Amino acid sequence: MENLRLAHKNARKDKRLYKEVQMVNSNPDYYLKKIQDKLKAKKYHISPKDYSVQVIRDKTKSRELRKLKYYPHRIIQRAVMLQLENTFMSVFCDFVCASVKGKGGNQVMKLMDRYMRDEEWSKYCLKIDIQKFYPSINHRILKTLLRKKIKDPDLLNLLDMIIDSFPWRKGLPIWSYLSQFLANYYLAYFDHRLKEELKCKYVIRYMDDIVILDGSKKHLRYILKRIKAYLGWRLCLKVKDNRQIFPTWVRGVDFVGYRYFYGYRLLRKRTAQKLKRRAKSLKVKQNRHQLRKYRERCSINSYAGRLIHCDSWRLYEKYIDPILPSIINYYMLVINSHKAKKFERKIRRLKWRKTWDHLSHKRNAEWEKKESTTTTTDVHVVNSEPPTPWM
Repeated sequence: MENLRLAHKNARKDKRLYKEVQMVNSNPDYYLKKIQDKLKAKKYHISPKDYSVQVIRDKTKSRELRKLKYYPHRIIQRAVMLQLENTFMSVFCDFVCASVKGKGGNQVMKLMDRYMRDEEWSKYCLKIDIQKFYPSINHRILKTLLRKKIKDPDLLNLLDMIIDSFPWRKGLPIWSYLSQFLANYYLAYFDHRLKEELKCKYVIRYMDDIVILDGSKKHLRYILKRIKAYLGWRLCLKVKDNRQIFPTWVRGVDFVGYRYFYGYRLLRKRTAQKLKRRAKSLKVKQNRHQLRKYRERCSINSYAGRLIHCDSWRLYEKYIDPILPSIINYYMLVINSHKAKKFERKIRRLKWRKTWDHLSHKRNAEWEKKESTTTTTDVHVVNSEPPTPWM
């Protein structure tokens, strides 16, 4: 019962206004006891009819999202995951970042920055993406993999029912809570193969997006060939045709919203262009004293949060700084002072980061200059000749 209470507590976060959440909150003991009795009597059932389907357009492709009702399905999935979290985490590799507690985009940034410091081993990058990953997950293979780590027959039967609720014997529903963890687990043994058999030194996987860094282009071609064979034969998955092997010193590595170079990180080009267009339109409205929409101000707030994590001081100075006073005044007068203070803290953090980056770059430049001077002096002593002046 305590597991169901904790599952309900976690599932209702930021959903207090949902009717089903309010219903369960009105008498949690009664509703959670009903779920417990259903599970004990093995009368819980889930089918494709329990999902509400929504199709969204994402860039040039459409995605089909399937959403379950809060009661009882989402509570049960949360309860199942509370029991399986440690089991899944014991299988996941350190470089798996998506849908893992305490990792996400921040872990991607830390790993990429660390990998890019090793210029010898990060000369070339292999970037691949799995074609239609969620709809292509094979139910039979997933069930076999789950039986490697889970031995409880009741839990396995419940997981089988949830997996089979998606029709056509393959695929997991996008937007379902348990799907993201099952999808990660589906590739968990593939991750171990990358590290232990193919000896990939620098790897990051963000769900179905994979980046591998290496010092040899020939070795990356060999790794790509082995990856295609393993995914095709063992997991019934296919690598997209847009896979790339390219030198990192030429264009950096574009991954999870940022472009990574040796020693610095930039915002993704497409995101920077969107920021410029939105900031320019807001500046025009500000100069004409026109009303700005709440959505437009929120987007600038979001872009400011992205700029905190990359080297973008000039971008901030040119596009964010001129429209800053009107945004803060809007938050202060129209919404509430708490959001205004929160936005101001974000801007202060952005300025502090840029100051720190400037000082660290300056210190590194002085250190390199000092090192080059020392090297020049040593050469002068050995050759007994005056150093050649810079031309």
